[in-house]
Amino acid sequence: MMFQVTDMIFALPEMFMLGMACLLLLVVAFMGKNGPTASYWLSQITLLATGVLIYQAIGVEGQTFDGTYIKDTLSDVLKLSICMINVVVLLYSRSYLQARGLFKGEYYVLAIFATLGMLIMVSAYHFLTLYLGLELLSLCLYAMVAMNRDSKIATEAAMKYFILGALASGMLLYGMSIIYGATGSLSIPNIAAAVMSGSGDVTVLTFGIVFLVVGLAFKFGAVPFHMWLPDVYHGAPTAVTLFIATAPKVAAFALTIRILVEGLGSLQEHWQGMLIMLSILSMIIGNLVAIAQTNIKRMFAYSTISHVGFIFLGILAGTAEGYSAAMFYVIVYALMSLGGFGMIILMSRSGFEAENITDYQGLSRRNPWYAFLMLLLMFSMAGVPPMIGFYAKLEVINAIVNVDLMSVAIVAILMSVVGAFYYLRIIKVMYFDEPVATQTVEASFDMRLMISVNVLAVLGLGIFPNALIGLCARVFA
Repeated sequence: MMFQVTDMIFALPEMFMLGMACLLLLVVAFMGKNGPTASYWLSQITLLATGVLIYQAIGVEGQTFDGTYIKDTLSDVLKLSICMINVVVLLYSRSYLQARGLFKGEYYVLAIFATLGMLIMVSAYHFLTLYLGLELLSLCLYAMVAMNRDSKIATEAAMKYFILGALASGMLLYGMSIIYGATGSLSIPNIAAAVMSGSGDVTVLTFGIVFLVVGLAFKFGAVPFHMWLPDVYHGAPTAVTLFIATAPKVAAFALTIRILVEGLGSLQEHWQGMLIMLSILSMIIGNLVAIAQTNIKRMFAYSTISHVGFIFLGILAGTAEGYSAAMFYVIVYALMSLGGFGMIILMSRSGFEAENITDYQGLSRRNPWYAFLMLLLMFSMAGVPPMIGFYAKLEVINAIVNVDLMSVAIVAILMSVVGAFYYLRIIKVMYFDEPVATQTVEASFDMRLMISVNVLAVLGLGIFPNALIGLCARVFA
C-alpha cells in the first residue's frame, strides 16, 4: 500500500469535521454555563465550513485510503445536501431545546459526530468503511433519542431503536460477510468485478443480498421492518425527530446506491424483486395506517414509510433515470420533512407540544401566514402540483413505467391518492375548524425567517424543478 499525504485532500472535509467535533468536546467540558451557546455556534460554523470545503473541491474526483474512500459527483452533491440540511435542523432545534431544559452541549457534539458518520457513509467505497460510518451515525442517534432522561416515552423509544437498530446492523454485517465469502473482497469495485466475471457462486451471493436488503430496509424504515419508526418519531423530543427524519435518509440512500448499484448492480434481477415487495408494502401500509393517526408526529412517521416506498421505486428501476429520480426524491423529502417538523417546533411552546392534529384547529385565524406555510407543505407531501413533491413522485413513477413495471406504477398512483387524504385533513382542520387555543404563535426571528425560506423553497423548486432534476441526472449520467 503506497499512501501519499496529498491523497488525504479527498477526505479533508471529514478530517476538518472530526477535528471540530473534538474541539466541541473540550468546549462542553470546560465552558460551563456558556458551553451550550458556544457549542451551537461552533457546530453551525463547522457545518458551514465543511460545506465550503466540499463545494470548493467539486469536480475533483479520486480515491484515497487504499481505495476505501471515494470522492465523486454523487458524494459531493449528497454531502453538501447533508451539511445544508443539518444547519437548518440545528437552527430549528435551538429554541425548542432551550424551552425544555435540553439545551446542552452534548446535543451538538452528537449532532456533529452523527453528521460525520453520514459523510463517511456517502463516500465509503469499502464495506468496512460503510459499516464504520453507519455505526457512528447510529450510536449518536440512539443517544440523542434518550436525551430527555425524565421522559419515559423517550427512554422507551431509545431502547426500541437501539435493540432493533442493533439487529439491523447485525443483518447488514452478516450479509457483508457472505458477500466477502463469495467474492473474496470487501472493496465495492472488486466485488462488482468479481460478480461481473461470474467468479462468485450466485446462490451464495443471493443469500447475502437478502441480508443486505433486510439491513437497508431496517435503516430506511420500510415495511415490514418499520416497527421502530413510529415509536421513535413519537417518543423522541421533536428536535431529535427532526434530525432523524431528514439528513440520515440522504445517507441511507447513498448506502443503498453504493451496495446494491455500484457493488451488486449486475445482480439486479436478484434484488429488484425484493425492493418491489418492500416498496409496495411500504406505500400501502404507510398510507393506510397514517389515515388513522391523531398524533401528527406518528402521522409523519407513517408518511415517511410511504415516502420510502417511493424512493425504492427509483432504485428498483435499475436505470440511470431511476437512480437520479430516487436521489431527487430523497432530497425533496428531506426538504419537506424539514418544513413539516419545523412547523411542529414553531407551534410548540414550553409545557405544550403541538403533536395532535387538533392543536392546529383554526390556525388560519390565529396566524394566516403559518397556516399558509403548512398548507404548502401538506400540498407538496401529497404530491399536488405545482409543488416540488409532485415532480418527485412523477419522476420515480416515470422511471418504473419506462422499464415496463406498469402494475407497480398503478399501485404508486393509487397510494398517492390515498395519501392525499390525511394531508388534506390537516388543511381542513386549519381552515375550516374552530380554534381551540387563543395563544399567539411566538418564535424567534431566525426561526420565522428560516421556516418561511424553507417552505417557499418547496414552492419555488416546484415552479422551477429543472435545476435540481438536472443536477441529479448529471450525477448518474
